[in-house]
Amino acid sequence: MINVIFIFFITLNLYAHNYTNSLIHQDSPYLRQHAHNPVNWMAWNDKTFKKATKENKLIFLSIGYSTCHWCHVMEKETFTNISSAKILNKNYISIKVDREEMPDIDKYYQNVFRLLNQRSGGWPLNIVMTPSRKVIYANTYIPAHPVGNIINFNTLLTYINQEFKSNPNKIKDNANKVTSIIEKNNYNINQKSDINLDILDTFVEDINFNYDEHYKGIAYAPKFPHANTFDALLNIYRTNKNNQALRMSQESLIVMANGGIYDQIEGGFFRYSTDKMWMIPHFEKMLYTNAELIGVYSKMYSLKPNALLKKVVQETIQNVNDKFLYAGLYKSASDADSGGEEGKYFVLSFSKSKKALKDAGLENVQEILKYFNITKNGNFENHTTNPYVKNQKLPKNITKAKKILKKLRAKTAYPFIDSKLSTSWNSLMASALFEAKSVDKKYASQALFLVDNILDKLQKDGTLYHQLLPNSTLKIKGLLEDYSFLISALIEANQYTQDNKYLTRATELAHLAIKKFYKNKVWYLSDKEFTSKASLEGSSYKSSMANMIKNIFVLALLNEDEKLHSLALENLKNISYKVKHYPSSFPQAVDIVIMAKKALVLLKGKKINELQKIKEKINYPYLYIKKSNEDILEACSQKECFAYSTNPNILQRDIKNYLK
Repeated sequence: MINVIFIFFITLNLYAHNYTNSLIHQDSPYLRQHAHNPVNWMAWNDKTFKKATKENKLIFLSIGYSTCHWCHVMEKETFTNISSAKILNKNYISIKVDREEMPDIDKYYQNVFRLLNQRSGGWPLNIVMTPSRKVIYANTYIPAHPVGNIINFNTLLTYINQEFKSNPNKIKDNANKVTSIIEKNNYNINQKSDINLDILDTFVEDINFNYDEHYKGIAYAPKFPHANTFDALLNIYRTNKNNQALRMSQESLIVMANGGIYDQIEGGFFRYSTDKMWMIPHFEKMLYTNAELIGVYSKMYSLKPNALLKKVVQETIQNVNDKFLYAGLYKSASDADSGGEEGKYFVLSFSKSKKALKDAGLENVQEILKYFNITKNGNFENHTTNPYVKNQKLPKNITKAKKILKKLRAKTAYPFIDSKLSTSWNSLMASALFEAKSVDKKYASQALFLVDNILDKLQKDGTLYHQLLPNSTLKIKGLLEDYSFLISALIEANQYTQDNKYLTRATELAHLAIKKFYKNKVWYLSDKEFTSKASLEGSSYKSSMANMIKNIFVLALLNEDEKLHSLALENLKNISYKVKHYPSSFPQAVDIVIMAKKALVLLKGKKINELQKIKEKINYPYLYIKKSNEDILEACSQKECFAYSTNPNILQRDIKNYLK
């Protein structure tokens, strides 16, 4: 009887889905989401490309991620559609890529899209290539049905294949033209410019030109938080007291904290706002978005403390801990959709909210509803509301009200959470937690615990890996972003503990990264056969290349290593043309310029507490500490030690004079 039941359940499982393709064998949650599409999806590997060559078929490449709303829309409209699947299965080799699993591949094709369309891309990213992997077409979301002058998916893919069959030379010529455009755009290492600290004022002016004075933030709709730009502005303020840099940062961070891009009920930030007023977001919550915003809000708090900034940091960390923390590491993201509807979990009904608050016995229900702008008409679909705040006075019972509204939300299933445990994003979170010690010192110990877990669980036999999935094994070796962001977190761990094991590992990883990813004065995102050059520009999150150059400058200082310093200067020369001509496009380059052209300062001495106090009082962003056995306190640059004293006040004075 037991055997019969066992066989029954196996048979039931086999027939639970009408279709199953090869993605069922992949670890990636995103790829497995597509494993039961009627499209014969394949993974990105040599076997797949050999099949395309052997069968002389075009390649349809679709890149996305598991919590991407428009990826879900396109899957529902097109990739589960039988007629679309027939076109792809007959004429194309179809490949699905998880951009979080293979960010190097995504970055390459996002750049191709930008070159061909003269605008930034996004997800899903859809590419058509020849069997030899030369691009002939690039687009993001492609509608299933004609929209205005926009051609629909089936018509488009049928037309491209017909051209490939009937006019192969035309397709070949187009592919070669695209390849030529890509090659011409490759960064010219010989382009160099002289740059100095004037670039800081230029950066601020450029940001101000694109600053939204009315609704705050940078540019218009869709509106992204631009955490790294505000971080650069705050570092400029800490360096030269540029009040414009401080004003734009402070205004924008406060408006975002009150807006709909921030989850007013549970804390944490959504990925971006669909409107210029920060009211309606796409409801994904990404680990990297929250990590970078925790960092910049903490930095803002250290400069201008207020209750709102503190609340945002505390609530965001708590929300990330509640939703993403798993076995000492953080999962990647949560979806925008719940039950197939975007934002369903997060938005609130006026009547249900009012009833829940009344039933709980709150006296000031109307005041609370008004505070969160929960109205009968709402601001989202079906007269629901995504809560936001308009600088009203904080009503009483607000903490209790949030708990009640959170409980009301819980009647809807929480969105899907991608369980990938990424080295790079966990490292970003560790650095954010170290920064958050300005809000509460307890966060530094959380950061250290996270760093130790990354070292314990995402390394094996001295090799760093890109990610780990629960109940799986380490498979994908570390990419530049993993090395870059982990090195930064290790430097922070060293600064917090003064334990040299963190500095030693950071230095080891830096030398490994240079060996693996720095070839002929060019940084690459990976050391795979498929080569994708690293970019100075951060897209979704900070540039791993720019961050790596910063790491090299800092490690050169901490290790008093002139070879590393020379390499860092070489890298600055290599990026100098872009930084001089387009500074606002490369916010992290601001740090690199200040490090090279103003100063990196190393404090040395036996009395670490005194050095820490000096560092806090000076509040210069590029000041580091190294324990020594000397009673005398020293302040050094890369080239020389310029101040000595046993008196902390005298050393502090001398450092301030040096930095003028």
